[in-house]
Amino acid sequence: MHIIPVPAFRDNYIWLVHDGRRALVVDPGDAAPVREALARLGLELGAILVTHHHADHVGGLAALLAHGRVPVFGPAGEAIDGVSHPVFEGDEIRIAAPGIGFRVLDLPGHTAGHVAYVAMDIEPGLVFCGDTLFSAGCGRLFEGSPEQLAGSLGKLAALPPDTRVYCTHEYTLSNLAFARAAEPDNVERDEYARHCEDLRARSLPTLPSTIGRERAINPFLRCDHPSVAATVATHVGRPLQDATDCLAALRAWKDGF
Repeated sequence: MHIIPVPAFRDNYIWLVHDGRRALVVDPGDAAPVREALARLGLELGAILVTHHHADHVGGLAALLAHGRVPVFGPAGEAIDGVSHPVFEGDEIRIAAPGIGFRVLDLPGHTAGHVAYVAMDIEPGLVFCGDTLFSAGCGRLFEGSPEQLAGSLGKLAALPPDTRVYCTHEYTLSNLAFARAAEPDNVERDEYARHCEDLRARSLPTLPSTIGRERAINPFLRCDHPSVAATVATHVGRPLQDATDCLAALRAWKDGF
């Protein structure tokens, strides 16, 4: 099984999973680069996964389905044209080719019905998490509450540390710049930043990350750490009530950073 990023727009990645014959596509915001990748690699589209309703994740569905209907899995809590198989928390789905199964997680926060797909029976594991978790960051709160986002990030953080994180934007360097402000003294984060800067200098993606790495360097997964909480409290000029209060203040700070 191979997983490759298909760049789209300015900084999106559409993930393409294939076995050399058939492909699974994740969050196809644009059909053109997907069709080009399928043709270049000699692949047939077999199925599509969608994490949430934003246009840069679903904008290519109609054009891809115009060339032949395939199963499209997407969040049951969002109205998305083209989704044929609505999924809920705990659902298990299997894609016959390239032969991979997924367990569904509900991840409200970025959008109300956002979901993620956690691969089953693969070592190391992997998760397609859309815009909920980024490397060194997280998605904006467009439709959900800080409490919902905290719960969603907690679900992802609870996955095994070697789980590979396939998010959908190349935001890593800008997120790391904010992470330095949110937690100035994090040696592992600084080492990771140097690694990511080298990758981007060679026009290579910084993704996937891993859950273990994100626990160590991502301030949005570290709101219960004194080093992050103290910096955020100083920034907002008041004591923080708890980790969720820290997350809400951290997200608001990042929105204007």
